[in-house]
Amino acid sequence: MDANGSAAPGFLGTLRHLGDSLISGLQDRMALIAIELHEEKFRLIQIFFWVSAILSAGLMAITFASLTLVYLFWDSFRLEVLGGLALLYSVAFGWIVVSFRRYLRRQPRLLASTLQEFASDRSCIRKRS
Repeated sequence: MDANGSAAPGFLGTLRHLGDSLISGLQDRMALIAIELHEEKFRLIQIFFWVSAILSAGLMAITFASLTLVYLFWDSFRLEVLGGLALLYSVAFGWIVVSFRRYLRRQPRLLASTLQEFASDRSCIRKRS
């Protein structure tokens, strides 16, 4: 047996190698989690700004268009115009809610890639057993 440790690894060497492999795998998965969380945060910030801009511009347009219509028909069809606008806005609201739900269903699950990698790791370990 060589004093420099060139002999075949024993039980402790195997455990060290197994521990190193386990920690390395966990480190890779944690890096993937960090990347996915960063991407998700960036996507949520983008969505927030887009929604804010859309809401601001949309509310201003709807408000002034509604005021203009009510002003134009103030003497003759005031209540009909107000009822029509209320119906229009209710239908638009329902359509927006349904569309947003569809959008949310199409979004990938949070940490989907990480979960897939963990499942792949488990299947590889089970095959070797």
